[in-house]
Amino acid sequence: MASKANGYHHGNLRAELIMAAIEILDESGIEAVTIRQVARRVGVGHSAPANHFPHKQALLTQLAINIFTELGSLIKSQLQSAPEDLREKIAVFANTLVEFGLAKPNQYRLLWRRDYLDNNNEELNGAMDVIYDELLETLASPKKSQVSVESKAIALWSMIQGYVSMRIDGNLQAKQDEVSGQDRQQAIIEVLLHGILS
Repeated sequence: MASKANGYHHGNLRAELIMAAIEILDESGIEAVTIRQVARRVGVGHSAPANHFPHKQALLTQLAINIFTELGSLIKSQLQSAPEDLREKIAVFANTLVEFGLAKPNQYRLLWRRDYLDNNNEELNGAMDVIYDELLETLASPKKSQVSVESKAIALWSMIQGYVSMRIDGNLQAKQDEVSGQDRQQAIIEVLLHGILS
């Protein structure tokens, strides 16, 4: 315990608290993440995190910032290695979101629980905008369209959000399309691509 305390003295407590909070989030969900539980897991008194996270909202907001940042980096990396084809890039964006959400359901849920987060936090909004701006840039095309890029982005995002939420909440199961044989997530992306690219 002494070695931990010495490490924290050098500024490691914040990182340890965040790591512990992510572990609890992954294991037990948003409601289980409390300052007291995080402090207990790190091995410090429940008042020790106060200088870094005075309340649960501050802690969850920082978790959301970290998760959005990780997801944004993942999307950017996947898009950079994708073929220079609009259809392929949209599919890569959509698949990356779906796979992240299904792999880390509690982290994904937190991103959209605005009632738990500080919605005025500039860092949080900036981390969200990085992903959304990447989507807008991906969808931007010189080709004339009957709807705006913004409307296309909202349509794509809404579909992905709905599908992932229904999967992680158990309302939908992983299945294949009855006609094409594709995985369902691939099939619904194809449906949306038909609308976006027409």
